[in-house]
Amino acid sequence: QVQLVESGGGLEHTGGSLRLSCTASGSIITIGAMGWFRQAPGKQRELVAAIAFGGRTNYGDSVKGRFTISRDNAKNTVYLQMNSLKPEDTAVYYCKADSFVGTEGFQEVWGQGTLVTVSS
Repeated sequence: QVQLVESGGGLEHTGGSLRLSCTASGSIITIGAMGWFRQAPGKQRELVAAIAFGGRTNYGDSVKGRFTISRDNAKNTVYLQMNSLKPEDTAVYYCKADSFVGTEGFQEVWGQGTLVTVSS
């Protein structure tokens, strides 16, 4: 099994920055796409950013120009640099990874979530 461990959440003021990290460990064959999702109270989980193994990125409209996703394939780690934070960025942030499991292809793996709170 593959596990994801997230870190870097916390409390920040409006306009501040935070950096999230997520590392995959366990029985890894290879990790495909990785990404960050978030869920605010009373709202559906939404895509924040995703990055393919080769580095192609995709961002949610609300974070474009403020957040940057990157990854270190050698460390099976994905990062999310969050700048110009807004109160509406407050949410639990979840890491997701596509873990290659062999003949069955890729399996989604989710982290436990890390809370980001942005005060006004």
